[in-house]
Amino acid sequence: MVSNPTELITSDKNTTVKLVKALLSQARQRKKQGQTVIEGVHLIDAALRSDYPFVQILLSESAQAHPEVQQILARLPTYTPILTLSDTLYASIRTLGTGIDIMAVIKVPTPTLSTIKEDCLILNDVQDSGNVGTLLRTAAAVGISNILCTSATAQAWSPKTLRAGMGAQFALTIYEGLSVQDILDHIKTPFFATSSHTDTVIYQHDLTAPIAWIMGHEGQGVCDELMQCATPIALPQPNGQESLNVAIAGSLCLYETLRQRHYA
Repeated sequence: MVSNPTELITSDKNTTVKLVKALLSQARQRKKQGQTVIEGVHLIDAALRSDYPFVQILLSESAQAHPEVQQILARLPTYTPILTLSDTLYASIRTLGTGIDIMAVIKVPTPTLSTIKEDCLILNDVQDSGNVGTLLRTAAAVGISNILCTSATAQAWSPKTLRAGMGAQFALTIYEGLSVQDILDHIKTPFFATSSHTDTVIYQHDLTAPIAWIMGHEGQGVCDELMQCATPIALPQPNGQESLNVAIAGSLCLYETLRQRHYA
């Protein structure tokens, strides 16, 4: 059982419950508070493996005795506050379906951008949280740790993006809310970007030196300012489809980069 049981919370008027509900549903509140929420055993385990600090743990009354919850609670620093909610109250605020009812409030990191001369991934107004999460997960898989997001990109630490990223955020350094000028001033690595206006396919490029890959808005693509500074590359589409999803395109680019360096 839980080593430090707390008073059972049953009211949605509880201050912490109201805050968590807002963090789960409102981008504005996440930005204002500098906090977000991770739901479920998998993401909490990923955060623990990265020694990421928790502000608060919330769990349902019935989840207290679950073996996986017990394992998580045993790994927490002793000072971590734990709030137990009635099953009905927990179900009213969660955004995941039926599962193991545990979530955590965490602080959103805000690293300071300095000069970058190594591989990085630039998300230029990628607006879909699923696409952002997939690109973060792929970047982490291939060993790219620096992620730069322009201001209209979906929040990398929103609950939806965290789920799509499967905890990859904890292995990355993510800079958010950047202007195009911030990127031009700080990235000293050559820019590469997918483009429909070139016939030079990715396999004809040497990707063995450090690269700053740019992935653009789902409809408009990479903005003109960045594209003018980038080497345009094409992904072959022999069946003539209009375009690839940005998350798929980005993943193909990152894996071709990895292939050229390690599996050529």
